[in-house]
Amino acid sequence: QVQLVESGGGSVQAGGSLRLSCVVSEIGYCVAWFRQSQGKEREGLVGIAPGGAITDYADSVKGRFTLSRDSASSALFLQMNNLKPEDTAMYYCAARSCLHGWRSLEPHSYSSWGQGTQVTVSS
Repeated sequence: QVQLVESGGGSVQAGGSLRLSCVVSEIGYCVAWFRQSQGKEREGLVGIAPGGAITDYADSVKGRFTLSRDSASSALFLQMNNLKPEDTAMYYCAARSCLHGWRSLEPHSYSSWGQGTQVTVSS
């Protein structure tokens, strides 16, 4: 089973930036970033297909977060700029087969999850 390991979380002030990393043990999967804050449902932020196509960004992060991939290492990155207190959450990367399409950011469709990395934004 594919394994994912996130890193790069931390505590920043509003307006600051963080860059999250996700190392994926195998290629060929659809991979996406999610987050979950206390008391809320897990939210899909953005995903990428094996060929490099990137899904739409969630409205909550559009224009502030950017997904990229190092094709040589299969690592994914999430550059997060202009962070807001409402971005405080545990951030996860997850992978699934792309058999039924590559655009979905529905959490239940993702079968493999990393352990998460905490992001805390103070005002």
